[in-house]
Amino acid sequence: MGRGAKAVGTMTDESNLEYGIQFTSSALEMLGAIKDRRELEVLKNRINKLKSEPEKQGKALVDNLVGYRSVRAVGQRYRIIYRVEETTIVVLVVGVGKRKEGDKKDIYALLKRLLDD
Repeated sequence: MGRGAKAVGTMTDESNLEYGIQFTSSALEMLGAIKDRRELEVLKNRINKLKSEPEKQGKALVDNLVGYRSVRAVGQRYRIIYRVEETTIVVLVVGVGKRKEGDKKDIYALLKRLLDD
């Protein structure tokens, strides 16, 4: 560092935390159903980005999905639905799928059914 330069951030700075990534069994099944390797690779890379400041990514969901967040991937077609668990420093991925509004296979419709059970 040059003269007069200061280190930015500290070890206690929350932005330096790296979250662990966990998947529900449903999310793993959804990922396993994706056959296109390129799409799967893009999704995995996007999920890995959630390790850093996941609460600042995506958007907060409403209604039945309050407490969850959604981030877009693969050219806006897919959604990764997750919950940030601050106490355990974990991002819990609960679903991955295509956004097909009005379709019973829409990722949000699938998750609402799963979470209602």
